[in-house]
Amino acid sequence: MRLHPLSGLTMATVLGLAQLPAHAAPAQIKAPAELPAKASVADAIKASAPSDWRPLDPDNTLYLDIPAGRVVLELAPEFAPQHVTNIKALVAEQYYDGLAITRAQDNWVVQWGDPNEKSPKPILHAQRTLPGEFTVPMTKITNFTRLPDADGYAPQVGHSNGFPSARDPKSGTAWLTHCYATVGVGRDVGSDSGGGTELYAVIGQSPRHLDRDITVVGRVVAGMALLSTLPRGTAPMGFYDSPGKNVPIKAIRLAASVPFAQRTNLEVMRTDSAAYQAVLEAQRNRGGPWSKVAAGHIDLCNAPIPVREVAK
Repeated sequence: MRLHPLSGLTMATVLGLAQLPAHAAPAQIKAPAELPAKASVADAIKASAPSDWRPLDPDNTLYLDIPAGRVVLELAPEFAPQHVTNIKALVAEQYYDGLAITRAQDNWVVQWGDPNEKSPKPILHAQRTLPGEFTVPMTKITNFTRLPDADGYAPQVGHSNGFPSARDPKSGTAWLTHCYATVGVGRDVGSDSGGGTELYAVIGQSPRHLDRDITVVGRVVAGMALLSTLPRGTAPMGFYDSPGKNVPIKAIRLAASVPFAQRTNLEVMRTDSAAYQAVLEAQRNRGGPWSKVAAGHIDLCNAPIPVREVAK
């Protein structure tokens, strides 16, 4: 299976997240009053409270271990429930262990899966393919905080439980967007030709034109540099031209199955918090002596979501 040629930091299940109505917009969430008029992102993070942060849910967090280190991914079951369940089944049977990163296309994606297409690794309990989950009904999404800035790809954009997302009130649908660090499911031409046996992460300029054409299952929250700096493949579409260049996957594990002492203990800023609105405003209107012109605008995929490692 090959990803069709037309073919960063997050949240799935939240622990203690205050729910906002689906129409919630930044104007309803005030930035901390104690911040200076032209606060920096660092200022906003420093002024945040413990309640502005949430831990990763270990039942929806994956550890992708490669020779260079660990990549942490957070899954989004609200947007792709069947694929997330299937990916976790693949992880449980250790399907990905011993497979490889086979593709690193400049300004596009890094992709991993089974390098042996002629004699693929058997699957024990999971499914090899599933119907595409390109959009979901808006009513299925429990949380959406809208950005006020215009977007060229969707009527509304913002964050749904920490994931960059979009929605169309006319069609009543919502979907995850292709931003840097987005993780999606590789497929062939058929919408039902992927199931999670091949996954990719965006390493280039946000390919938003892929939105609603591929199942998005989550995003990388830590270790992105381990993927984005891989040597570029020289074969068509950025695939490595010989097996020796593939990057071996040591293991992919669900965080919940990893002993606590061996987990990567991260917190992500809640995107429905006042602190995050302060982060957005700081990025939208960059202050300080270096900046000469404040953009007064922020693109969804350039909206940073702070992540921090905390003591165990």
